[in-house]
Amino acid sequence: MPGTVQSIERAAAILRMLAGGPGRLGLSEIARSLDLAKGTTHGILRTLQGVGFVEQDRGSGQYQLGAALLHLGTSYLDINELRSRSINWADPLAARSGEAVRIGTVLEGQVLVVHHVFRPDDTFQTLDVGALLPLHATALGKVLLAYRAGIPDPDLSAYTRKTIVGARDLSTALELVRETHRSAATAGS
Repeated sequence: MPGTVQSIERAAAILRMLAGGPGRLGLSEIARSLDLAKGTTHGILRTLQGVGFVEQDRGSGQYQLGAALLHLGTSYLDINELRSRSINWADPLAARSGEAVRIGTVLEGQVLVVHHVFRPDDTFQTLDVGALLPLHATALGKVLLAYRAGIPDPDLSAYTRKTIVGARDLSTALELVRETHRSAATAGS
């Protein structure tokens, strides 16, 4: 089996770092964090900038993700079968329930939101499509954990003061999800 291409792995590491960082990052910070030479890092950043995957702030010289990545991400969502199948029933569900509807799938131990319908009210809401959310700290994530085998144990970090951070508490919450579903299915039949 052929090996991997080191420059592509490095470019991917830079993109992941920019995606997970606090905003813009400088060349030295990126190089140091990834244990790369500044010249190598600069060459990769220039290439990524040339294809629109990275942008450089003229004032500070720092780098951030570029707009071309948004097009790639939405292309993935557009061909996602789960998203295309859910669009027809997500809007009516949001209208009937008065709640937001998020459709997602497990990706790299988190929930990738592939479709999001806002609550039908005037409150401020942000679009979550494309967001990666923690499995244990979201309702959508708990539903996926409750019914899907083979998901690795989630990192039980706290996101709010109400986040479940204990394995036993999470197990209890997942059983409640299953019981609620069974009760709703029985009531609906």
